[in-house]
Amino acid sequence: MSKSAEVLRLEALRKSYNIAQPNEVEVLHGIDLCIERHDFAALIGPSGSGKSTLLNILGLLDKPSSGELYLLGQATSGMDDAGRTALRGNSIGFVFQFHHLIQAFTALDNVLMPLMLTRGKPDKFAIQQAYELLAAVGLEKFAHRKPNELSGGQQQRVAIARALITEPALLLADEPTGNLDTQTAAEVFELFRKVNRERDCAVLLVTHDPRLSANCDRTINLVDGRIESDSKNN
Repeated sequence: MSKSAEVLRLEALRKSYNIAQPNEVEVLHGIDLCIERHDFAALIGPSGSGKSTLLNILGLLDKPSSGELYLLGQATSGMDDAGRTALRGNSIGFVFQFHHLIQAFTALDNVLMPLMLTRGKPDKFAIQQAYELLAAVGLEKFAHRKPNELSGGQQQRVAIARALITEPALLLADEPTGNLDTQTAAEVFELFRKVNRERDCAVLLVTHDPRLSANCDRTINLVDGRIESDSKNN
């Protein structure tokens, strides 16, 4: 598959809880979706629409009840946990509303954490890569500060750098500007734009903010576990 091809594809994806029990509940109802490398998309929908469930499945943190999820052309339904973990670690970056930084670690060590978990002690190349990512998000002077010495916006920038250290094909962001003031939120949003343009990385933002979704190139609207619309923005 060429690098310009699709990153993620869902086919007839469903998710149910309490399967085969009287109180079985289906949350996602036959989702079909394709995300390509150039995509800069927003996933929106009211509370209870299934956004969190879908995001967990997209990130290979949960499995669908039926249907198929292809990531970089690989079908994932038959993978064991080790295979899913390896594919997720190599292909997907995550940014959350809450930064989830390790408070005892410096910004540099937080960025390196995904590599340390899979490769052990980082080598010189990995450390240089982490410095370059911190520079890319405007924090090269703060590499050795701990999270409590950084502002909320700066901590979110560290989280973005951490998500990029594995050079993912897909960046999933769950309400990434939800705890930021308007100006800082705009700056973080532009960082995602930069990632999408310069790193050949598809970006999917989950948001309740209509201004944020309007500024994305594409808006996917999930209602009652179904994609109600999937449209390009002007």
